[in-house]
Amino acid sequence: MSDNVTAAEAAACSSRSFDVQLLAGRVEACADQLDAVLASLSQLQLMDWQSPAGIAYRTSIGLQAAALARARDRLNSAAVAVRRHAQNVSVSSMRTAAGGY
Repeated sequence: MSDNVTAAEAAACSSRSFDVQLLAGRVEACADQLDAVLASLSQLQLMDWQSPAGIAYRTSIGLQAAALARARDRLNSAAVAVRRHAQNVSVSSMRTAAGGY
């Protein structure tokens, strides 16, 4: 194989990397949406719930908020991993296109 990468091969590598970066952006957008939901839940928790049902509701909101916070953290970690993968896709594709490993 030739060591020269054609313009078409370089464009394909760049396109793949770009697609993976777009996916990372979508994952980050999901994490941002979770942040907005968490902010709303926090506002609900701050309300003065006096009845037993209200107190139970606030407790339930707290449990849901904790689960959503963990999910948000996992989404943020996933976005970092996907961005890292986008960089690797670009490098790996260029090596393969150039006849490397």
